[in-house]
Order: sequence, then C-alpha cells, then structure tokens
Amino acid sequence: MDHLSSEVEREAPFTGDYHAELDALQKTLAQLQFAQIVHKKRAIVLFEGWEGAGKLAALRRVTARWDPCHFRTWCVRQDEFRETGQHWLTPYWVRLPEAGDSALYFRSWYNGIVRARALGEMKDKRFLRALDEINEFEAQQAEHGTLLVKLFFDVSAEVQAQRLHERASHPWRKFSMEPEDLLGHSAHEGYRAAWDEMFVHCDTRWAPWHVIDGSDKRLCRIAALSAVAKAFEKAMPSEPPAEDERVAILARQRFG
Repeated sequence: MDHLSSEVEREAPFTGDYHAELDALQKTLAQLQFAQIVHKKRAIVLFEGWEGAGKLAALRRVTARWDPCHFRTWCVRQDEFRETGQHWLTPYWVRLPEAGDSALYFRSWYNGIVRARALGEMKDKRFLRALDEINEFEAQQAEHGTLLVKLFFDVSAEVQAQRLHERASHPWRKFSMEPEDLLGHSAHEGYRAAWDEMFVHCDTRWAPWHVIDGSDKRLCRIAALSAVAKAFEKAMPSEPPAEDERVAILARQRFG
C-alpha cells in the first residue's frame, strides 16, 4: 500500500448470510485464540481510522468468543501524544502483551502524531522521526515473535458526517462524544494527508496495514474479522505442542 487515496474504491454492500458468516468467523477466532494461548504466542491488534468508521463495533465482534483472561483492550485518547518527561512510546512499551495474550488497541500510537500533523502542530522532521521510531518499535515486536495486525477503518466524509450526526442526536450516545472526536471531520483533508504520509512510511513487511471499508457496517465487520483470522491462521501453529510431563500426568488422571 502506497497511500490512502481520497478516492478509495468502495465495496458493494454485503449481500450474504451475515449472521452465519459472523458466527463462523467468531468460532474460527476462538479456536485460533486457543492455539495462541497453548503455544504462548503474543499478538497486538490495532483498530485505527476515522471516527464513525466502525472500529469499536468490529473490535466487539472480534473478541465476542475470546477468553477474556487472555486479552486486554486499550483505548487511546485523542490527545495521547503529549510532551512528558518520558519517551512518547513509553506508555505502549508497558502495555505489551504477555506470552499467550493479545493487546487490542482502540486507536493506537499512530493517532496522536497524525492528529498533531493534521493540525499543523508537528513539522516534517519531527513527524518523520516519530514514524521511524514507530517502525523500529513494531520491528522489535515482530522480531520478538509478536504478531501485529493493523486495521485501518476508512469511510467517506459524507458517511462520517451522517454517523456523527446520528451519534450526537442520540439521547445517550451524545454524552460519549468529545470535541476531539469531531476534529477528523472538521479537518478532514488535513487528516487524510497526514494518514497518507503515515501509510507511505509505515506500511511495512513485518507490520502491514489492512484497509477496511467502513461504508457498509456488515461488510466492514466481516472484513475486519476475516483480516484478523487470516493473520492469526498464518502466525499460530496449527497443531498442538508435544506433550510435556504436566500434560502427561493430567492425561493419566481418572475423573469422576
């Protein structure tokens, strides 16, 4: 992927048996998570992209049948990138998953620097340095055996405006909105240019981006679950490990 074009080709609306396909994908993901736990593999999944593009709905469905003891979700605020006495990636270093676990990010380490770039708060040299640091960070995770799945949820400005309006008009959901949630729409062109720059530098061999078209909600969710399942299938061993002494002892037990 070279960039995120302002004219992303939109997929046709989903016409299959949504519930059957969703159910099958969730069963597959549950089995893949079990293989991950048994083989003590680490995984990081990013749910990144525009407000109103379907990130949260997809995240809920990815984890619907996962063992909650073996994943943790991190929700990154829009202002996560800020000056502190520590390196700006420090909060993410301390949130890395344990062996057998997954870390899921609703927004990620990309969000703050893209926001700063889109609003003109980060100049070329500093922005490119931050992207280089991200690439090094992700490469270190991959070299350590951690699977990285990066999903970018794309949606047109028109669809985004409609969904944000619906959210703002809801008697309960409007209270969950922050002023920062509207920045991506009010400064759409600046954000898209910043995301384009990020894709040029951070769509890497060890951590590629998967663009999910969020225009149709059902298609978006199926595409997101499919992307995660394919990545896990490629990374997780398909066979159980060899029996160790502990497993052999359990196998000899008589229950009941």
